[in-house]
Amino acid sequence: MAEPLLKFSDVVKKFNGKSVLNGLSFEVQSGEIFCIVGSSGTGKSVTLKHIVGLLSPTSGSVVVEGVDIVSATEAELGAIRRRIGYLFQSGALLAWMTVAENVALPLVETTSLSDDEISRRVDDALRAVELLDAADKYPAQISGGMQKRAGLARAIVRDCDIVLYDEPTSGLDPVTAKTIDALIVKLARERGITSVVVTHDLKGALSYADKILLVKNGVAVACETPENFQRLDNRYVKEFLSAI
Repeated sequence: MAEPLLKFSDVVKKFNGKSVLNGLSFEVQSGEIFCIVGSSGTGKSVTLKHIVGLLSPTSGSVVVEGVDIVSATEAELGAIRRRIGYLFQSGALLAWMTVAENVALPLVETTSLSDDEISRRVDDALRAVELLDAADKYPAQISGGMQKRAGLARAIVRDCDIVLYDEPTSGLDPVTAKTIDALIVKLARERGITSVVVTHDLKGALSYADKILLVKNGVAVACETPENFQRLDNRYVKEFLSAI
C-alpha cells in the first residue's frame, strides 16, 4: 500500500492539563473520503486543527504529505497549508462581500495572480459547487445551504489536495444535507481531493465515506469501511449505530 497522505501517531493533546486527544492514531490515503464521527467533546474538531497546523500535539506526531507538522519550518508549514482547504462549520463568509468576493479572498490575499485569472478560478470553483448564479449576491441573500456551498468554493479555489470539513451539514435540512454530501463525493472523485469530514451525521457518512473513524474520549474506537463498520461487534459502535 502507498504511503498515507495523512498520518496521526499516538497523538496526545492537553489543554490546561486536561487531555482531549489520548493517543489518537489513524491514516488517510490519497483521494479517500475519511469521516470522523463521535459524540460532542471527543476531539474531532481538535483533530482537524492539528492537520492544518493550528494546534500542535502535546506528544505524538502528525505527518501531512510527508511533512511532520510538529517539526516543520514556517516555510514548510505554509506550503502544506496552501494545499489544504478548510470548510468551517458556519461557512465563515464575510457579510460585506459578495459570494464571488468571498471565494476570491484566498487568491487575493496569498497569490499574485491577475484579476482575470482570479475571476476564472472563482467561476470554476462556483461552477463546481453549482453556485455560479449566486456570484453577485451577499451572504444574507442566500440560504444556509448555499452559504455552505460558497464556503466550499472558497476552500477549493486554490486547487488544494486536501479539504477539511467541520460539520458540513450542521443546521441544514435533510434534503440540503444530501446536496452537500453529494458535492463532497463529486469533488473527491472528479478532482482527486482527499476529504477529511468531521460529522455528527453517521447515516450520511455511511452512505458516502471510504473509511469511518469513530472517536471516543480522544482515542480511536474503530476505523473501517462503512460495510465493515456496521458489522463490528463493539458495544460503543452498536450504540452509535442504534441512534441513527
